[in-house]
Amino acid sequence: MNSKSLKICLLVSITFLIIAATVILALAFTIFKPKNPYVSVHPLGLEDLEFFQPNSTSVPLKMLITIVNPNYGSFKSKNATGYLNYQDTVIANVPLEPKLLPARRTTNVTTTAGLMSGKLISDDSFLKDIEDSSFNLTAKATLHGKVYLIKIFKMKATVDIFCDIFFNISSLYTDSNCLTRIKV
Repeated sequence: MNSKSLKICLLVSITFLIIAATVILALAFTIFKPKNPYVSVHPLGLEDLEFFQPNSTSVPLKMLITIVNPNYGSFKSKNATGYLNYQDTVIANVPLEPKLLPARRTTNVTTTAGLMSGKLISDDSFLKDIEDSSFNLTAKATLHGKVYLIKIFKMKATVDIFCDIFFNISSLYTDSNCLTRIKV
């Protein structure tokens, strides 16, 4: 092989590597850039919920959590615990089992929160809210896990979730507004 052919081969190889690196960087900063998931929380069975059960330390509240993963990578979470707060008081721990959230899919997760009814009943603000037929809770959770991109690359990731949940007791209506942030 002469030196002219070697130079042409080297030039073509370098050009190909530069183009490939540019395409990979462009994809990494556009399509594969992590996007925050969308989360909504829906309490279930409110018609059966009784806050004022005598001698009860915990009232079960079933919850449906809907998570929309807009990313091109799947996220597998580890065991986690979420917290329901009334004002600044933790009133329930919410167990969150490991879950695979497939790429570009919606996943429903059901869980049960054990409301500490004693803490709620002893709070004068809560009793006032009950008289007004509505109250607000906040929910917080941090999910640790791994992101699997194209089933080849895996990276550690953390998703922080903060939700405001509104309850209207008379109409049994609930609404939630959640903010999420993913850190890779």
